[in-house]
Amino acid sequence: MTANKPSPVHTGTIIEDDCLSLAQLCQAAGTHADWIISLVEESIIETSGDNQFSGTCLVRVRSALRLHRDLGINLAGIALAFELREQLDTAHAALNRLGYKA
Repeated sequence: MTANKPSPVHTGTIIEDDCLSLAQLCQAAGTHADWIISLVEESIIETSGDNQFSGTCLVRVRSALRLHRDLGINLAGIALAFELREQLDTAHAALNRLGYKA
C-alpha cells in the first residue's frame, strides 16, 4: 500500500480588486512593458483612467503570454481568442438561465 502524499499548498495574494501600476503588472506577469502596451493597444486589456490595471488584467496578460509562447498566436489572434471565449461564456450563461444543460 502506498502512502498518500499531501497536496502542494499554494500561497499568494488575491489581487482581483486591487490596482496595479504598469511596473507591478510587468513584474507580476514576468514580462516587459512593451508587451503590456501592445495588449492595451489591441484592447486585450484596459487601463483605468489613472493608468492602473486590475487584477483581472494580470490573469489576461498571463493567458495571453501562454497563447503567444506555447501556440505562437499573434496579438490579433489572442484578441480574437479572448473575444470568442467571452461570447461562449455569455451563450452558456444564457442557456443556463433558460434551463438548458450545456
